[in-house]
Amino acid sequence: MKLDTELWDIHVGTPHPFNNRAPRIDNGADRPGPERYHTADFAREEWDKVFAKSWLIACPVADVPEPGDLVRFDIGDESFIVVRGDDGVIRAHYNVCPHRGSRLVLADFSTLSNFTCPFHSWKFDLEGHNIAVTDENTFKPEVLCHDRDLTSVRCETAAGLVFISMDPDVMPLDDYLGPLKQQLELYRIDSMYVVQHRQSEWGANWKGGVDAFAETYHLHAVHPQTQCLMDDRTQIDLYPNGMSRQFVPFAQPSRRYQDQETVNDGIKMMLSDAGIDPDDFDGSAQETRRAVQLAKRKRSDELDLGYDRFSDTQLSDSTVYSVFPNAQIGCHPEAVFLHRFLPNADDPNRFTYDTLILYKHVEAPGYSAPAWMGLGTTDLSGKTRPEIVRTGIGEPPGLGEVLDQDSELLPIVQAGARSRGFRGPLWSEQEARLRHFHKEIDRYMAGEK
Repeated sequence: MKLDTELWDIHVGTPHPFNNRAPRIDNGADRPGPERYHTADFAREEWDKVFAKSWLIACPVADVPEPGDLVRFDIGDESFIVVRGDDGVIRAHYNVCPHRGSRLVLADFSTLSNFTCPFHSWKFDLEGHNIAVTDENTFKPEVLCHDRDLTSVRCETAAGLVFISMDPDVMPLDDYLGPLKQQLELYRIDSMYVVQHRQSEWGANWKGGVDAFAETYHLHAVHPQTQCLMDDRTQIDLYPNGMSRQFVPFAQPSRRYQDQETVNDGIKMMLSDAGIDPDDFDGSAQETRRAVQLAKRKRSDELDLGYDRFSDTQLSDSTVYSVFPNAQIGCHPEAVFLHRFLPNADDPNRFTYDTLILYKHVEAPGYSAPAWMGLGTTDLSGKTRPEIVRTGIGEPPGLGEVLDQDSELLPIVQAGARSRGFRGPLWSEQEARLRHFHKEIDRYMAGEK
């Protein structure tokens, strides 16, 4: 049977090197078993073989701008301190006191000159060295001869993000990211700052979250309201080490949407974002995407935004990256969505959905983050780092209509994945990123990575 690629693939725009297709990777047609989505045995092995061996996105560089600034990054059983030292170097340590194992840092963010254990007041400098032991003379010297510094982990930065790895022998970060590093650097995330940060508990396996965010195949069924302004024909590129990207065309209707001509309210919103008065636009919905691209180029020329580094596609569409194992980054010239899917330490049928929006303020009329991001009255100045807004399992996460729909659906998918009647996923070419992701998981589980 010949694949009907016209149903799922689209020419992304004017030819540009950024849009070049990646060399084809054939991940076969195997059907993996469903146990990966719900069994405790798989989750335990996955933690040791995947998460403990990979690079993980811990935080944006913007969260640790000055010496002493720190972020607490929790994932699974572990907690880490990411801190910028007095020498300007960003380091990461296990958030564990070597004396009795107490957590050292309890706040999400802080600025400290040193770490003091809340249990017995042992002190450590920002590099992790022990600098004070309370009542040191009550310890045998032979006891204190043991290593009493913090346990540090690999920590490197790329494209404005801080990565950590629990594996001291992990491959270099540049090799791990491959082409993604250079592509992400175009968005200058290092000059952005967090304007929204939310965490919510979802009743599904973390891989179910990754799966849902790595394809547009479900949009017509779960998010029909998006069909008037997003096209689900996309370009998918697969890269080594489980990485991938997908272009999602905005400001034009899906080919499933009946009315291909009317400039509807959703597209009008995107025209306004680009500085076009919808009431003055006399083209059809088939012409609005190109109009957005041209308007953003004009704005860039007027404000010296440097958009000549972007392809047309990058100006109008969402360029979505999968960063193995558990992150998705939705990139736009004005703002970036960072999604992390954090496994639950005790229950493979739950995960924490962690989402940040990063933005760089430009003082100019009409310039802002895309309206569809739902920032509304959010402070976009960057003067204050917003607190993390948390919601528990079963609570409405308040993430906006589309994401709230995902949070409602994924527990239903998870329940089905646990059924004896489910024999494992069957992925289409629209879901090529999912197969690519799971193939990489299988390589780690088999000890090949």
